[in-house]
Amino acid sequence: MEKNIKKMILTALMASFTCIATMILKIPTPTLGYIHLGDGLVLLSGFVLGPTAGSLAAGIGSMFADIFSGYLSFAPATFIIKALTAGIAGLLFRSLKNSQKASRFNNITVIVSGLSGEAIMVIGYFLYEAGIAAFANGGLNTAAIAAGTVSSAAGIPFNLVQGFTGIFISLLLLPILQKVPAVQMQMQN
Repeated sequence: MEKNIKKMILTALMASFTCIATMILKIPTPTLGYIHLGDGLVLLSGFVLGPTAGSLAAGIGSMFADIFSGYLSFAPATFIIKALTAGIAGLLFRSLKNSQKASRFNNITVIVSGLSGEAIMVIGYFLYEAGIAAFANGGLNTAAIAAGTVSSAAGIPFNLVQGFTGIFISLLLLPILQKVPAVQMQMQN
């Protein structure tokens, strides 16, 4: 019972930290989005909490950052995309870490897991933005879909920068977090 309560508290903390990291420093992009530090916490949620709880923490924290930042139309998509990002990254991280038969990780494990998760983020936002743009351009006809696809492709480089920044942040913070006893215990499960 106490173990479940600690995991719930850690999940809530990671959701809060994800929201704060997303909102604290926003670099606007020409595509009306912004690059932020939150993806580092999205990945860390998956790495520390595992795929299920990490997905919840990442999705909820990122969704609330969108709501509080005035991106309400993106909030449902952000919840799904960031939850999948953390879930895939966390699942792969645990799998790679366990295959090495070590309780610790190495940087390659973080990078490979992070790249997999962030690929989901880039593709997810591309598809969502293409759908929204197609709908705004007249629905689901060929011309509208083509226009939506072209306009949403402009966001890919910025999402890639955000993803690489997230991987870098997780590489910096994970060794520090692993020194916290509650995080150590969670990562061994």
